[in-house]
Amino acid sequence: MKRFKPLFFFLLSISIISNAQSYQKTELGIRSSVDTIGIEIQFYDQSIVRVLKWPKDKTNTKESLSVIKIPQKTDFSIKQKGDDLILRSKSLMVSLNLNSGKIAFMTLKSGVLLSENEAGPIFTDFIDAGVKTYSVYQAFNLDKDEAIYGLGQQQQGKMVQRDLRLNMVQGNTDDYIPFFLSVKGYGLFWDNYSPTVFEDTPEITSFKSDVGDCIDYYFMYGGDADGVIACMRDLTGQVPMFPLWTYGYWQSKERYKSQDELVGVVKKYRELGVPLDGIIQDWQYWGNNYLWNAMEFLNPEFYDPRKMVDDVHNLNAHITISIWNSFGPQTKPYKELDEIGALMDFKTWPESGSEKWPPNPDYPSGVRVYDPYNPEARDIYWKYLNNGIFSLGMDGWWMDSSEPDHMQFKPSDFDNKTFLGSFRKVRNAFPLLTVGGLYQHQRSVTSGKRVFILTRSAFAGQQRYGANTWSGDVVASWDALRNQISAGLNFSLCGIPYWNSDIGGFFLWNFKNPLSDPGYRELYARWMQFGAFCPMMRSHGTDAPREIYQFGKKGDKVYDAVEKAIKLRYVLLPYIYSASREVTANQSTMMRALMMDFPDDKQVLDINDQYMFGKSLLVCPVTNPMYSTKTEEDFSVVKTRGLYLPKGTGWYDFWTGNKYTGGQTVNKETPIDVIPLFVKAGSILPVGPEVQFATEKKWDNLEIRVYEGANGEFTLYEDEFDNYNYEKGIFSTITFLWDDARKVLTIKEREGTFPGMLPERKFNIVKVTSGNGTGMDAVQKYNKTVNYAGTKVSVKL
Repeated sequence: MKRFKPLFFFLLSISIISNAQSYQKTELGIRSSVDTIGIEIQFYDQSIVRVLKWPKDKTNTKESLSVIKIPQKTDFSIKQKGDDLILRSKSLMVSLNLNSGKIAFMTLKSGVLLSENEAGPIFTDFIDAGVKTYSVYQAFNLDKDEAIYGLGQQQQGKMVQRDLRLNMVQGNTDDYIPFFLSVKGYGLFWDNYSPTVFEDTPEITSFKSDVGDCIDYYFMYGGDADGVIACMRDLTGQVPMFPLWTYGYWQSKERYKSQDELVGVVKKYRELGVPLDGIIQDWQYWGNNYLWNAMEFLNPEFYDPRKMVDDVHNLNAHITISIWNSFGPQTKPYKELDEIGALMDFKTWPESGSEKWPPNPDYPSGVRVYDPYNPEARDIYWKYLNNGIFSLGMDGWWMDSSEPDHMQFKPSDFDNKTFLGSFRKVRNAFPLLTVGGLYQHQRSVTSGKRVFILTRSAFAGQQRYGANTWSGDVVASWDALRNQISAGLNFSLCGIPYWNSDIGGFFLWNFKNPLSDPGYRELYARWMQFGAFCPMMRSHGTDAPREIYQFGKKGDKVYDAVEKAIKLRYVLLPYIYSASREVTANQSTMMRALMMDFPDDKQVLDINDQYMFGKSLLVCPVTNPMYSTKTEEDFSVVKTRGLYLPKGTGWYDFWTGNKYTGGQTVNKETPIDVIPLFVKAGSILPVGPEVQFATEKKWDNLEIRVYEGANGEFTLYEDEFDNYNYEKGIFSTITFLWDDARKVLTIKEREGTFPGMLPERKFNIVKVTSGNGTGMDAVQKYNKTVNYAGTKVSVKL
């Protein structure tokens, strides 16, 4: 634990008096008090500043659950102008008014970026489960038209996060992160884990948290969105790599009821020739609800789980399994956790021991949520998971209910004691601790298999734990599909780059017979196209199965559209995997709001239905029905979708090769099998082979598409596609440079090596020009074929 003075540092004995106000210079900044409030400003580095405030007659402790950065010794100066104390680093200036206590942040060029409002801070006495503490409040001033983003994931369809009030308590379909990013190039992280209200009005922007011994927030300046995200990850943790296979297609449903059914699905995909890399087993493989999450295969329909895993592997696929953060009373983990007082007492799912719906209150399940804040409880969790499931060769984890599920809520539920205090005090960090415990334990036993966790909730810093968050149990509709786009983008803008949704929506309440309902079939095809351009492509839901063969057969329009989307995903794997490396190595983001790449184009700031996937592809999902009603479907007339092409660059239609000038709205034809997709001029796009699974064929004959009109650069990244050897530098990169004026493509010397690396290969070069038809289905006429053995090559196109 650490007090308000910085860890490992001490206050210098420098006290400066001015107008009866004093401050002390510290190793990291200054410490002062104004009226009844103690204030500390700390430089974590040149671009990140921490602000702490507390009632000055109190001694408080605070250790962050999200922040792992150790403060760096940073050169800064202090200058006083009247009542204003100005701290200045190379990148930032922070002013503290010694009379009012108000703090403002600015750069040397920009003027004020953000300032505190006179309405705060406010500390309100609060009794938290018998402990005297405070509710804390701080307000800020934003520019009237300033666009901000982030705050986690909400299902509101809003891109710009202004003029709203959020009650930030983690839920099934809402993942709250008290962080926002401004188009002005700064970010603010409110480091508190209790229920928090974020409110933005034209006059004031504020955070108010139920519990806080202090106010604790971080201001960071990155210059642009990527820079701010780099600061946030520097502060809260970097992103490990996922295996290549996780970027392939995943099939799931609620639920496969036997191992034969699950293996049969993989076999069927192989018979159909439709690519597949992942299959997921949902709940109740453990048996009845009293055995909830036993972390053993106790259901007799899963008669030989090791054989099931082996059968999936022998079909060149991978298997992931559902695990929860709660346990039934007849399970071994429950009993051991209960012995150390690591089970909480509130209603959670499932409420009844009976599997019938609605729940029968006469037979309560007795299921209880465990305390992931307790390190001993996390050890117990892993012990049973490792012995019962991981040892079978399981490839990944589907951590459901990681908010966790909280049914029939009562305020007194927050009085539950955890290892770190009341549940109220640490409520929103539940997913961070439970996901982190799993990641750290698996890393401790093996580096041969990369951790992959699919989880339903997240908190700041979770990107460091090998997790991909999905948007929860959304109800299928066209509005829900549209809302997924802004939800995923704002979530990614919090520094957590891996996100996905249940393709097709989880619940199908709006459709009576969904598989035969033309309206749902069209919605499913469009959601599948959107899923092809998310960090994870995964079909899942209840009320109807979602396997491709449920939607017809080859030759049927919807079936063909689904298959085309899956195959498109696979030929883009070299691009996607290289983009994932940029996330890990260079703090990039895969699913990119348009303001990230075009911040000067005011037209894009609030667009909520388009985005960049990587830095080359503009994705414009179809989010309205075009061809179907609930009674019929008609594909005979081709419809169009209007979309905006950001200014400042040229754009190529991926499907036709037609070139457009940015800064205009265009109409794109959208037959049922086409998602509007545009490539930024200057892009270099690698196209891989058609495969049935991600590693079926080597990338020894890649097509390299060059989209002229601007200079370009792309780095092809390769490694062993699993394990953590890349952390030791065991990987290779090949950088392609396009000189648009000279029309020369340079393939630079390969850097690095790894076991199994191709010593020689071919690159089939295509210079894309307007109208030459470059879609996945087009027959390419290569401009050049290059035999590449690792040395520099230049090609004139």
